[in-house]
Amino acid sequence: MKATAVLNQFLKRLILNAVSLIVLLFLSVNGFSQPGQANDELVLPKGFTSIVVANNLGQGRHIAINDNGDMYVILYRLKDKKGIVALRDTDNDGKADVIRYFGRYAGTGIGIQDGYLYVGADADTMVVRYKLRQGELLPDTTCEVVVSGFLKNRQHGMKSITFDNENNLYVNVGAPANACQDPDRTLHTPGMAPCPLLQSFAGIWRFKADKLGQVQMKDGYRYATGLRNCVALRWNPIANHLYAVQHGRDQLHEFWPEYFTEDDGVTKPAEEFFLLTDGSDCGWPYCYFDPFLNKKMVAPEYGGDGKTVDKTGKQLPIMAFPAHYAPNDLLFYTGKQFPEYYHKGAFIAFHGSWNRAPQEQKGYNIVFVPFRGELPSGGWEVFADNFAGVPVIKSPRDAMSRPCGLAIGPDGSMYVVEDTKGKLWKISYH
Repeated sequence: MKATAVLNQFLKRLILNAVSLIVLLFLSVNGFSQPGQANDELVLPKGFTSIVVANNLGQGRHIAINDNGDMYVILYRLKDKKGIVALRDTDNDGKADVIRYFGRYAGTGIGIQDGYLYVGADADTMVVRYKLRQGELLPDTTCEVVVSGFLKNRQHGMKSITFDNENNLYVNVGAPANACQDPDRTLHTPGMAPCPLLQSFAGIWRFKADKLGQVQMKDGYRYATGLRNCVALRWNPIANHLYAVQHGRDQLHEFWPEYFTEDDGVTKPAEEFFLLTDGSDCGWPYCYFDPFLNKKMVAPEYGGDGKTVDKTGKQLPIMAFPAHYAPNDLLFYTGKQFPEYYHKGAFIAFHGSWNRAPQEQKGYNIVFVPFRGELPSGGWEVFADNFAGVPVIKSPRDAMSRPCGLAIGPDGSMYVVEDTKGKLWKISYH
């Protein structure tokens, strides 16, 4: 009996070693780094490495990088009564050795334009700017109000921002609702028709970047509408167009169980990738995009049953991503360091969501979409993974990190900031 037990234990060890070897071979053949190794837990394509620039910055949202390499991260909530983190790497080892906090406002959007640092600020009700000072890490901390008048919004209030080639400022104004119901998020409640929220929410507004004292509804121009919330917003300087990735609506099954199964609620609707032009209408709240039928469908709040195709001609996405991945930033690669395959393509940071429950949550990664001209030239693929640090995510609370903001450094490296504790990575190709 003793000999049999020893033999069984030996066979178990042999099987475990074989499984481990197969996994390592799979990772090696497919060009992925191993979690917990030199790339600090991120799983990246072959040839890419990452380094942690800084940690525990606070809930980092978006990031902007100056021409000299100085980094600026806006926080979701104030830390030590400050809302922006400035970082500098003085010895070129990839790690920030100077970290300073400034600014009285937290927020999400941040960007650099013509010597100013712009941020979406003050409970997401305005956009302000700080004058950058030559050679100095910290800007003039007296801010100027560029745009105000955005209504306070308990849902989707984040003001992501971007700039075009003609000094225009674009601001995401998310919808304070799931599907324009009154009351919101309730069983079998029809949507308001027409939806009054579209007048001042659920779209992209355009302003002049160099004009102070603008007010949303007085001075702003509604460039695109029918967009529930586009935290991922970016002007593509190569194609010279505005692009956005939308957070799709929630709870199809929960509020309309006669039409949608639990699986439907988990896998629908798609997160939509849009090329936006002046006057774009992407359809929220009247319709949503079904990734399996590849069609816009009438929302149940407006008479849909999961089978009725929308025929009003709302704009279709240029690509669709799985439901409830939560796209939080979009970046077009304009650097030269990465291989040619990545040039001019789009990177999207998926923050991960909560509303695939009770099933496993998805996202928590960065994907890449190759581009040719104005449109994708191939399907999407995962570029950076294992931010969550756990194999199964039942709740966002399970995730160690949730990628949120993306930027390109002067040397062509990509920077990624997350908003759980504020970890910042630099991803490079060697």
